[in-house]
Amino acid sequence: MTTLPLFAEDTSERARLNELCDQIEAHNFSYYVLDAPTISDAAYDALMRELIELETRHPDWRRADSPTQRVGSLHRTTQFAPLSHREPLRSLDNAMNTADWDAFYQRLTRALGAPPDTALCFCAEPKFDGLAINLTYQDGRLISAATRGDGHTGEEVTLNIRTLASVPQRLSQTVPGVLEVRGEVVMSHAAFAELNAAQQAAGEKPFVNPRNAAAGSLRQKDPRITARRPLEFFAYGVGACDAPLPERQSALLDWLGRLGFQISDLRAVVRGRDAALNYHQQLLARRQSLAFDIDGAVFKLDDRAAQAQLGSTERAPRWAIAFKFPAEEAQSRLLAVDFQVGRTGALTPVARIEPVFVGGVTVANITLHNIDEIHRKDIRLGDAVLVRRAGDVIPEIVRVLPELRPADARRIELPSQCPVCGSAVVRSEGEAVARCSGGLFCPAQRREAILHFASRKAMNIDGLGEKWVEQWLQAGLIAHVDDLYRLRFEELIRLPRMGEKSAHNLLDAIARSKSTTLARFLYALGIPEVGEVTAASLAAYFGSLDALCAADLTALQAVPDVGPIVAEEIHTFLAQPHNQTIIDQLLAAGVHWPDPQPADRAGQPLAGKTFVLTGSLSGLTREEASERLRALGAKVAGSVSAKTTAVIAGDEAGSKRDKAEALGIPILDEAALMALLQQN
Repeated sequence: MTTLPLFAEDTSERARLNELCDQIEAHNFSYYVLDAPTISDAAYDALMRELIELETRHPDWRRADSPTQRVGSLHRTTQFAPLSHREPLRSLDNAMNTADWDAFYQRLTRALGAPPDTALCFCAEPKFDGLAINLTYQDGRLISAATRGDGHTGEEVTLNIRTLASVPQRLSQTVPGVLEVRGEVVMSHAAFAELNAAQQAAGEKPFVNPRNAAAGSLRQKDPRITARRPLEFFAYGVGACDAPLPERQSALLDWLGRLGFQISDLRAVVRGRDAALNYHQQLLARRQSLAFDIDGAVFKLDDRAAQAQLGSTERAPRWAIAFKFPAEEAQSRLLAVDFQVGRTGALTPVARIEPVFVGGVTVANITLHNIDEIHRKDIRLGDAVLVRRAGDVIPEIVRVLPELRPADARRIELPSQCPVCGSAVVRSEGEAVARCSGGLFCPAQRREAILHFASRKAMNIDGLGEKWVEQWLQAGLIAHVDDLYRLRFEELIRLPRMGEKSAHNLLDAIARSKSTTLARFLYALGIPEVGEVTAASLAAYFGSLDALCAADLTALQAVPDVGPIVAEEIHTFLAQPHNQTIIDQLLAAGVHWPDPQPADRAGQPLAGKTFVLTGSLSGLTREEASERLRALGAKVAGSVSAKTTAVIAGDEAGSKRDKAEALGIPILDEAALMALLQQN
């Protein structure tokens, strides 16, 4: 019996699967981008059902860009791994008024060697208030997507981006090699209203504004949730590209539109200062009637050769600017001020005001930053206040209206005790931030305290993440970090989604963490202002925990890099009875380390030298390299300054290497580092 008919049938079915993917993508482009449907809903649904049936029979044929991965059939979760952009995804400098715009215009004419009255040509477009995204295509197919991040590396959100119908999985024209497309993910006003109505109907918290809804929807761990959210993508630029590009920014946008991307229909080419200002005013006048939130107009030199000539700073291109719209203001009344305790113990005053509609949203709560800010603005309970949404995002109290102040208006004071745990509130001299001194004890801080305690650079409890900590807290199995060492297998195995293997692995990791170093232990305690470097300095200087706990402020300030503020934080933390109790219980549970002897760095090979590490090393981790450098008497700093001896740059070194080059500081590679570490 020949197998030819079966082979032919499989070939035919696979060809049909590919044909369906391409047909549905074309219909998506017509519907979402061109706003001109080419097929009825019923016919579209029939094509989708046929594709799903084929993929069900042949799951190994399912394409990564299949339309079925957009709704209903997603089953994988994204981990938001870091993903580097091939070219930096920079931000934009802002112009807040006409004077700022004129200054920008004059900078351009000077840099281009043109007369001040030259009518420069700009590509103008609205500044969408959404989430910046970098899409990477390889030979016309979408291979990855990442958020802006720090401009060099963002969060990978490829699976979530694939759920957006306005993001082409394959370009409508062949573009060989790599193409990075930059744009904004947004949510329309109508979609936002529907989403919030559904949130409230389900008893869930509504989103604050469309931008937050878009960002929150795109960062869902489960892409199926993103697929149910009405998100859209507008392209506005290109990063790395192996293919030749149009010579003008406006032509580049037209080209992106032909590739299948949604481009703003409000874009325009304007020539000269006055034409640009007129575009800005016309866009501002239309702002409230638009389907999407915008917070300004973006102007880019239309001549891309001129763009290349001007170049960019680390943060932003020199040839573009965002001309922001004026902030909106409204009057309200201050009803109360609550002090919230953050994960580091910082007390943040939050104003409760009479709800007021400003900048497109209803504002009822406003962060006041710190008590000094309250007193500087002379804000009192009962005051009439002027509220602004700064940058149309963050609400703020601009000023009080003293002429409307009631006779019983009361001055706002910093509480002396933590509103959550009752511990003393401390505020170091010269510091704006006041903190709860409860540290390891305060319930408001305990979740983050436990996560920090377990982190890789602290006690390094492998596998203990946010999910388990939250579950154990809710179940009452733990309240503070010392409770981790009293967990029992029988307790864990009764919890939902906790298998025997997971329980054993977590308990083994907790047990292994008992053997540590004094430096790691001090860092794990989460003492305010004590990072890895300071913890290592304290361990090396005092040699034992007992000596450190007995130290007064004078002794603490004798440690290198420990000034009055840091000394006060350490002394206050270790003096709190709650924290002393938890430290004692940790030691009683078996946490231990070999006590180092106090270090006399003067005679060590690298004494007096300061190094900064950046990038990844192949032979050892950066933490291991730091420990070995300190063992030779060196200081390892986190930032580059004029006092830096050298920067050790591994693979993918970033801005620290650039700053070292600018300051003329020596840059060493990994081979030079290993030679340093061989010194005795």
